[in-house]
Amino acid sequence: MLGAMTSRVVHFEIPIDDPDRAGGFYRTVFGWNVAKWGPVEYWTMTTGAEPGPGAEGALTPRAEAPEGVVVYVGVEDIDRALVGVQDAGGTVVNGKMPIPTVGWSARFRDTEGNLVGLSRWTPRSRCPPAEYPADHRRPSARLV
Repeated sequence: MLGAMTSRVVHFEIPIDDPDRAGGFYRTVFGWNVAKWGPVEYWTMTTGAEPGPGAEGALTPRAEAPEGVVVYVGVEDIDRALVGVQDAGGTVVNGKMPIPTVGWSARFRDTEGNLVGLSRWTPRSRCPPAEYPADHRRPSARLV
């Protein structure tokens, strides 16, 4: 267990084929704000007013998310959480990676083979670009 750290789902990614169609769907059905984020094929979704309950989401090309919806759990310390994942029988897929202007991310597989993400939002921190892998598009672009 991760000790006194409270961890909850803070983000999710939904794979899509058509960003306009998918964005329109979630806008119409739930009233979510969908907006393109940066130069990559990624659309953020605001799902409600803060500080209310719930998680923010994003739409991502299906080719980058072939396994379906991925949830991200917010943690205080990604390195410590990854040790906990391994100690509990999980497997690290992507180690700690920076997300510029946002914070840090990692991915793992649980004991059932599900892909799950970890997030540490620290927008004021400086995430060193040198830590990006040469083939990155987004921190979640490579899956094992």
